[in-house]
Amino acid sequence: MRAMYYEAFEATPEIRTLPDPTPTPGGVVIKVEATGLCRSDWHGWMGHDPDISLPHVPGHELAGKVVAVGRNVRRFREGERVTVPFVSGCGHCGECRSGNQQVCEEQFQPGFTHWGSFAELVAIDFADHNLVHLPDAIDYATAASLGCRFATSFRAVVDQARVTGGEWVAVHGCGGVGLSAIMIAAALGANPIAIDISAEKLDFAKKMGAVAAINAREVADVAEAVREITGGGAHASVDALGSPVTCFNSIKNLRRRGRHVQVGLMLADHATPQIPMAQVIGHELEIYGSHGMQAWRYDAMLAMMESGKLAPQRLIGRHVSLEEAVPALTAMDKATDLGISVITRF
Repeated sequence: MRAMYYEAFEATPEIRTLPDPTPTPGGVVIKVEATGLCRSDWHGWMGHDPDISLPHVPGHELAGKVVAVGRNVRRFREGERVTVPFVSGCGHCGECRSGNQQVCEEQFQPGFTHWGSFAELVAIDFADHNLVHLPDAIDYATAASLGCRFATSFRAVVDQARVTGGEWVAVHGCGGVGLSAIMIAAALGANPIAIDISAEKLDFAKKMGAVAAINAREVADVAEAVREITGGGAHASVDALGSPVTCFNSIKNLRRRGRHVQVGLMLADHATPQIPMAQVIGHELEIYGSHGMQAWRYDAMLAMMESGKLAPQRLIGRHVSLEEAVPALTAMDKATDLGISVITRF
């Protein structure tokens, strides 16, 4: 198979021909039809993720067709169209048995714990517990864009933040995660506020459903700007970027008994951000993490897509080749692209 491959962190990846994977007894091999480029892949390439062993093939947002099935797999057959959460559960630990595969104690993560989907083929373990049948109406590129950013945002907004109609939702960062959160909050009848340092991204966020926008470069105090727009602070707030500044502002801009959800990764030098703990205590704020979404929760998201309430395909900015994905990955920390880039040519 052709794949993007690197042998050292921060070394420019190469396109190599590598051995085809084979399925484990409980796994499958998927022919990758589309796979998303995500900032998490950049963090992995930089060496920020301890789960990655070198050499490595990145990629964790994927959709494709099953081409090989392990002998113990019961729910999936060759030829079926599928996608998969980027965090896959083992199926037997306590978290998996409680339905919380997204925090599985022995989780399988393509592109991190194992070789990923920046390749023609990818092996996925624990298939019966993690694969999601893909409706024919949803194309591969759209399905791939769900895998990390959109699905994680869905769980963050719907399950963790428990957003309801009429609430104010502040979204810090208008990359793929933030734009997804804005679209989902708007679909629930909430009032999303987009916060970013790019006027172009803020304009795009308004098209995705944001009712207001704040350019963090143009205001003295982001939290105060949110309080002014909302008349007292956001009911829920999402840090979709992952930086000490956006994390702090996301908590600071909440009204009393508000809910903060941390989605943007906080790694390396950003791993221990300062938070306004006196406000957390005095205002009884709630702080949550959001780490992917379980396969069994995809049904609710897919139903909203099929009804037209959610249109994640609008967030796709570019279709790229495997070769074009190399410079896109290595420059992701400086990227100014609108929307999500998806590899569709291998």
